[in-house]
Amino acid sequence: MTTTMEQQTHHAGEFKRSVSKAGIFFLGFGSMIGFGWIVLTGGWIEDAGAGGAIIAFLIGGAIMALVGLVYGELASALPFAGGEHNYLMRGMGPRMALIGSWGIIGGYITVSMFQSVAVPRAATYLFPQLQQIPMYEVAGEPVFLTWALIGAVTSVLLTWLNIRGIKNSSLFQNSVVMFLIIVALVMAVATVFGGKVENVEPFFTGGSVGIVAVLVVVPFLFIGFDVIPQSAEEANVSPRALGKLIVLSVVMATIFYMLIVTTTSLAAPTSEIINFDLATGDALAYMLGHAFWGKLVIAGGLAGVVTTWNAFMIGASRLLWAMAKSGMIPAWFGVMHPKNATPVNALLFVGALTTVAPFFGLAMLDWAVEAGGPSIVLTYMMVAIVFLVLRRREPGLDRPMRVGRPGNEWTGRIVGVLAVVSTAGMLVLYLPGLPAFMAPESWLILAGWWILGMLFVLKLPSGIKAGPGAEERLLAALASRRQK
Repeated sequence: MTTTMEQQTHHAGEFKRSVSKAGIFFLGFGSMIGFGWIVLTGGWIEDAGAGGAIIAFLIGGAIMALVGLVYGELASALPFAGGEHNYLMRGMGPRMALIGSWGIIGGYITVSMFQSVAVPRAATYLFPQLQQIPMYEVAGEPVFLTWALIGAVTSVLLTWLNIRGIKNSSLFQNSVVMFLIIVALVMAVATVFGGKVENVEPFFTGGSVGIVAVLVVVPFLFIGFDVIPQSAEEANVSPRALGKLIVLSVVMATIFYMLIVTTTSLAAPTSEIINFDLATGDALAYMLGHAFWGKLVIAGGLAGVVTTWNAFMIGASRLLWAMAKSGMIPAWFGVMHPKNATPVNALLFVGALTTVAPFFGLAMLDWAVEAGGPSIVLTYMMVAIVFLVLRRREPGLDRPMRVGRPGNEWTGRIVGVLAVVSTAGMLVLYLPGLPAFMAPESWLILAGWWILGMLFVLKLPSGIKAGPGAEERLLAALASRRQK
């Protein structure tokens, strides 16, 4: 009953419930299918072989499914805009909530920056003449004005679309994801008839190191299912359905990535794939003997870029809005558009960062992938811990989508513990000397983001306990501080 009352009063009147069940699914699934499957598949096959890459996605998908189950239960119990912000506030208090929220926002923004560079990267494959007016070099790669402007203009258009309202951006998301699914089906059908099993040899390369090299990319690729709880107050679905859609989107994304690895490896020999520019598209063109098919796949990849980018604009802006409403970050981020009911200033902030990113050139692709991973995994681990904390502290909390049967706490606890252990294990992989250790530029981006976040953490009042009403207690403490 407490949760029902909270649902009626939490941020009442701020958002419009206008996104259907299909729209919510496409938002989550589309956010996980960006441009990585176009850019990175050749490297996965080179590092681990098709078999090793598939195993890595099975392991990574299983870990993300555990996290998805955790999110599903929490999102159904606390279906409020801001997702993780609300769970962590209730289970750990304001400081930990800010840290976890800041981590996932960092992930959202780095993925969005990746996509803003991926747009001109894909466009250049389709239209090579787009690289005009060289300006300077970044990490040894030339940056062309026309190339950078493609990404910047796309960023401006997506920002404008999201300011106009989530209903418009959701309809756009649905149509683009459908095109992406059609492209994937074309690839699957083509390789059934034209692929060769001998192309897959060697099935494994690099041993366990190769599998780990692919596995550490999984958090970056799968971040996105958590966009669903970010937009919970705009979803026109029941809390139980909301939780189930989170898990379904993770399962479908895992299947998609394994399908892409399989079709690419069947389409061309590994010796050819490792030399391709964009392996997924080039492999299909190699198999079918015409460049059109490669361009069709890249067009699907471009669709994936837009769906992921659009979803993360939604997720990052809602989380920034929720944090501003709690007094954690400047109130400027909490301003809503008076007509469209969208967090306009938060969207402008994210849009500004993604508009600048293409001017750093192709190097931003690698930097963004590396810099976002640790922050993403940290937040996932914190949410898994909160799942266990709330199971113990608030057993009577209404959980419309509950992991395990009512009365059987062991299933939920096992899932929670496995989620904590697996995400902690992935976080360890980013330590110096281990496979996910990052380039200096990536560390600089990561450090800059967290230094800014820690400044906000230090400004929060101390001694505010977790639990129901933690947000109200924080706001009261902040108001009292201002009066003094």
